[in-house]
Amino acid sequence: MEVEMEELERVQTRILKRIADLELQLSLSSDDDATAERLSGILRSNGVKEFNFKVVPSDYYDRSLEARRDLLSAPSIHHLCKSIVLVNTQAQSHVIDCSNRNNSKYYVVVVQYTARFNAETVKNYLYSLNEGKVPKKKFNLRLAPEEISNNLTGFGHNAVTCIGMKTDIPVILDEAIVKLSPDYFWLGGGEIYLKMGIRTSEFIQFVNPFIFSCSTA
Repeated sequence: MEVEMEELERVQTRILKRIADLELQLSLSSDDDATAERLSGILRSNGVKEFNFKVVPSDYYDRSLEARRDLLSAPSIHHLCKSIVLVNTQAQSHVIDCSNRNNSKYYVVVVQYTARFNAETVKNYLYSLNEGKVPKKKFNLRLAPEEISNNLTGFGHNAVTCIGMKTDIPVILDEAIVKLSPDYFWLGGGEIYLKMGIRTSEFIQFVNPFIFSCSTA
């Protein structure tokens, strides 16, 4: 009898969790739909044809990468990526915005969840990009505070994507993503529980990111 009660409680807990998830999805659906529609319009108008949006459960970030891969029908966990806003904390005094993509105050870097971002490689790349005209000590890329990230992109934590940002921030795409097969990866979709999949080649053609190795496995 005790075993049956425990099983009943487990079933009830699962049912309640499912109901809570459905209620959350319904409450978010209007925002998700509006954002997906807006970003889809931007992508289509810029010649991007192969992309997809998916709404994920509220416990998405509590799940393993393998579970997230299955939810998105991604080819592998290495195809799961994230967009991170960086700030150059040592930028020259006149560098206050993103008007010069070669020497910007802010950058968005897209890396895999399975990789570790390496800020030193970005520093070295930007130094070389500027042909030594900017002292290396003037490059120090760090994770931007959440409030700054929100203001620049218009997207909150776990929702950041480099499509449809409020500010035209230069984008860095980790070279490891370009080497993925098939060439289709997933990243944030503008809402916490909205994810976007996109053909890598079309992403590159539209976004025109800097591409170099900026992570370690």
